[in-house]
Amino acid sequence: MTVLSRRALNRATLARQLLLERSALDVLDAVAHLGGLQAQEPQEPYTGLWSRLAGFDPAELSDHVAERRAVRTHLMRRTVHLVTADDALTWRSRHDAMLRQRMLGVYRQELAAVDLDELAAVGARLVADEARTLPDVGRALADTWPDVPPRVLGEALGTLVPVVQVPPRGLWGQAGPARCLLVATWLGRPVDPPAADGTDPVGEALVLRYLAAYGPAASADLRAWSGLAGLPAAVAAVRDRLVSFRDERGRELLDLPDAPRPDPDTPAPVRFLPAFDNAVLGYDDRTRIIDDADRGLSVAGERVVLVDGRVAARWTVADGTVEVTPLRRFSRADRTAVAEEGRELAGFLSGGAHRRVQVAASPG
Repeated sequence: MTVLSRRALNRATLARQLLLERSALDVLDAVAHLGGLQAQEPQEPYTGLWSRLAGFDPAELSDHVAERRAVRTHLMRRTVHLVTADDALTWRSRHDAMLRQRMLGVYRQELAAVDLDELAAVGARLVADEARTLPDVGRALADTWPDVPPRVLGEALGTLVPVVQVPPRGLWGQAGPARCLLVATWLGRPVDPPAADGTDPVGEALVLRYLAAYGPAASADLRAWSGLAGLPAAVAAVRDRLVSFRDERGRELLDLPDAPRPDPDTPAPVRFLPAFDNAVLGYDDRTRIIDDADRGLSVAGERVVLVDGRVAARWTVADGTVEVTPLRRFSRADRTAVAEEGRELAGFLSGGAHRRVQVAASPG
């Protein structure tokens, strides 16, 4: 069985993630291809798509959100993702058990005396016709469950009931509270129910969609991205449509036969990634893109810079200036490329007002 080096996996990841060269994909098609973008921080998906799409206009994504073609909702790993409306409707039921389990992993003790089905039914009525923040909903639910902290009740409801966070939160350059409304109200129909015949077509589609955007990958990587433990049957169902490789650790990697696997020596441009980008978080073994020593950055919400395809720096914005802090020594060419891409990012974030970037000295 062919062994794929870490560098080969890196270049495959960059190609699938639209980071090896900017894509001409339509904005909504790109969101679908990527399986959504992490969106705990509402403005971060815009940077994620700017780094991936040629000529990206943030107003296009903002319009998709305003016009209900894309939504912000809890899905993979019980984190907020920006996904297409179609994917939100199709995927939500498949994620229900995982969402509930992860919520209870945090609040099982506080909710021990609460009938969760009753909580879902009562709470759903509170967000059926009027968008409300979960803390506000929690305070209303405390009338029924006075012994449970309102914050816990609100967060539980946001997991148990399919809701979306409605605009203006998530619109380009705008801010607002995380007001939630039932998916069925916002999108005009309820989420798709599980298959009645016991099959798992959604799980099977998730496997194929994941590999298209993240492969080659192991089953553990798929589980790390989705948070779903119950996908072995789905993998088995589509296995005859896949090819197999091994990584340098000996793990079996699955992939789509015709998906891009570029030459490992393909040059990789500098790319700036937003907080919690799935290009880093979407794997159990993240060493294809980030060193183990830096792994903590990916879960701490640090924005990172890819140099030669790997995480090599952190970046922030201060007073409109993009500030880059290298994690390792940059060559002169690296520093020039990082500064050039940083200036372009500063222009994007400032609406063309300026292109200020500052690259700190390399460590050591």
